[in-house]
Amino acid sequence: MKTNQLLKVWRTAFSQGKAGTATMAQVNTVLQGELEGIKEAGTWKGERIITSKQGPSIHVQGNKNDILNFCANNYLGLSSHPEVIEAGKKALDTHGAGLSSVRFICGTMDLHKELEEKIAKFHGKEDSILYASCFDANAGIFEVLLSAEDAVISDELNHASIIDGIRLCKAKRLRYQHRNMADLEGQLTDAKDCKKKLIATDGVFSMDGNVAPLPEICNLAEKHGAVVFIDECHGTGFFGPTGRGTDEHFGVGNKIDIINSTLGKALGGAAGGYTAGPKELISLLRQRSRPYLFSNALPPPVVACASKAIDLITSNSDLPQKVLSNTVQFRSRMSEAGFNLGGDPEHPICPVMLQDARLANLFADEMLERGIYVIGFSYPVVPKGKARIRVQLSAAHSQAEVDRAVDAFIEIGRKLKVIN
Repeated sequence: MKTNQLLKVWRTAFSQGKAGTATMAQVNTVLQGELEGIKEAGTWKGERIITSKQGPSIHVQGNKNDILNFCANNYLGLSSHPEVIEAGKKALDTHGAGLSSVRFICGTMDLHKELEEKIAKFHGKEDSILYASCFDANAGIFEVLLSAEDAVISDELNHASIIDGIRLCKAKRLRYQHRNMADLEGQLTDAKDCKKKLIATDGVFSMDGNVAPLPEICNLAEKHGAVVFIDECHGTGFFGPTGRGTDEHFGVGNKIDIINSTLGKALGGAAGGYTAGPKELISLLRQRSRPYLFSNALPPPVVACASKAIDLITSNSDLPQKVLSNTVQFRSRMSEAGFNLGGDPEHPICPVMLQDARLANLFADEMLERGIYVIGFSYPVVPKGKARIRVQLSAAHSQAEVDRAVDAFIEIGRKLKVIN
């Protein structure tokens, strides 16, 4: 249903004094039409039911055999790591299931402070602050940091949470073409009279696996007196030589001012997000950031799992290297077979570009029949005509499992005439 249609239904109903059941019935009729339109377009997104722990191999309802999972954000395989699970169990016993409160009232525990210290140290920042999700971290920062006298310059393909967070602030909003540094400089020039200028970008763009050109961005920020903010959800823990993220990958960590990221992907995979940066900023966020002030504290088991995950990453740099080797193996074989892959050659997000939404969904269903769990991505998650299967490699995948996935891609690709 189009938004205008829905508004018309509501306004007509209320103008006639018809509220409650009758009004909702009218709305439901229009909603059903919209749902049918999604199905007819081939972009319906069903949800498969998993009946096991997250891991390289999972159980999917309706399938008797184990299924290899190649579309989770479990980049290091830590979601079901025994030490991570044990840390969560222990915290459940010692600190309970949850705080039943927000942080500043009676919701801050020693576990929260310990994890914030670890995060700050991990990223080489002065301090950090925890949120219920990185979506909340992105929703909470721009409004606090920027005023009507300031400007935020954002990559046009930034994550929806960054876009929504920026909408909440009163700063002048500018967008630059995706990874286009000439356009970024033009926007910075347009904002020259603004008091503060902040460049906002994903470190890695999740749908494409493209990496932001951080060295060039940092050079422009220095030239124009701007602050650099990056969302590192698809870099933290596994990208870069020791998993510190995109800034480590490029060697520009000391030039990145603010990092927002998640605990819900490589760092245990449960939930939670954070901001890491200068202590003054973190202190101000504790005083004014609405998602922080009005959301329950992260549950102790979740905090303990993430804390243990960071311990495992910092003590074992082999994990990020295993992700990289699996990525190279997958990409090289797929490219040799004739598939069109998007993204950075060193990043484990590997979009298999199929363009057509129906084809992407059909391809994913065929893969599941062969024991490989992948999902077709189509509009509105990605632009129209850019449908794909987004493969994500994990350190927990063996070489044999990567080969098995590629073999299935090749078999189905030939069947559906995607490759010769």
